Amino acid sequence: MTRRTVRIAMNGVTGRMGYRQHLVRSVLAIREQGGLPLGDGEVLWPEPVLVGRREHALREMAGRHGLTEWSTDLDAVLADDTVEIYFDAQVTAARVDAIKQAIAAGKHVYTEKPTAGDLAGALELARLAEAAGIRHGCVQDKLFLPGLRKLKRLIDGGFFGEILSVRGEFGYWVFEGDWQEAQRPSWNYRAEDGGGIVVDMFPHWEYVLHELFGRVTSVTAQVATHIPRRWDERGKPYEATADDAAYGIFRLEGGAVAQINSSWAVRVDRDELVEFQVDGTHGSAVAGLRNCRVQHRSATPKPVWNPDVPATESFREQWQEVPDNTEFDNGFKAQWELFLRHVVAGEPYHWDLLAGARGVQLAELGLRSSAEGRRIEVPEVML
Repeated sequence: MTRRTVRIAMNGVTGRMGYRQHLVRSVLAIREQGGLPLGDGEVLWPEPVLVGRREHALREMAGRHGLTEWSTDLDAVLADDTVEIYFDAQVTAARVDAIKQAIAAGKHVYTEKPTAGDLAGALELARLAEAAGIRHGCVQDKLFLPGLRKLKRLIDGGFFGEILSVRGEFGYWVFEGDWQEAQRPSWNYRAEDGGGIVVDMFPHWEYVLHELFGRVTSVTAQVATHIPRRWDERGKPYEATADDAAYGIFRLEGGAVAQINSSWAVRVDRDELVEFQVDGTHGSAVAGLRNCRVQHRSATPKPVWNPDVPATESFREQWQEVPDNTEFDNGFKAQWELFLRHVVAGEPYHWDLLAGARGVQLAELGLRSSAEGRRIEVPEVML
């Protein structure tokens, strides 16, 4: 067995998402399993080079996980010919310039979303990457959630017949930060720092809808800042300038309609923090992060509307659980493995920077729809 080492500059892994999902649960998890098998006795061994602005945080993190390479000098890391891949999990405002540097240095690029603050910037990155001939990818992790993989299995098997509609509910209550610590960083609520639930979540909804049901052809959105005053990490109050809730209606190619509510100011009365209900002529399903329930037309009850008497049936008990039938790995790790195979073995991979640009476009048009109070057509994104 031979080991092929690939060195990865990981920028922004001192943040919550970059650390937990990308470093610990993806790259380090691949190392813990002995590397990524490539076939013919070859194993890929990822070697992270931690990059960031806070020297003490990088040093402590490296020591905690037995890593030896870290740097606050991005230029020097990108100038190192042995570094093959650049990964970005920084705040959005810092992402574009760093990715441009990586592309200019000839590195393959893998990045969190949104890839840029606007469509023009996102398309520029995709065009630069294509012109440079590098391999590039954008994180689209929710496609790899067990619940959505079960849902995809149902779609591919023709369970729904004609899909009529999709209804999504996402969100939870994020504490204001005064009497309980907020679960999200304060920059998420400042538009000037790239915050807002639309720019955070609409890119997710774009690829989920696009991959499972069809391209989004129009968007009607209403956004809100329900909690106008919050407290930051130092306990100081600040005015929230970004939206913390968005209510969107999306027309899909083929005629289906999707409605998705996203909010950081909602208390959860669902089985999971995100759930999608799909209704079709032959059956319906409700999919969350891990679980998926179905109701076929042959087993659909006959509810009768009568507000004068209490309900005597449990509607949730009328659904059937979809079995796992396989083992589901961490979604971020699964996509990392696909991207690494794409880089070193040339295997297909279509979640690229152009796909990332589609997500930025939908967020941009969603905000415009809310500001103008009208439905906005979504043109197909082309390089």
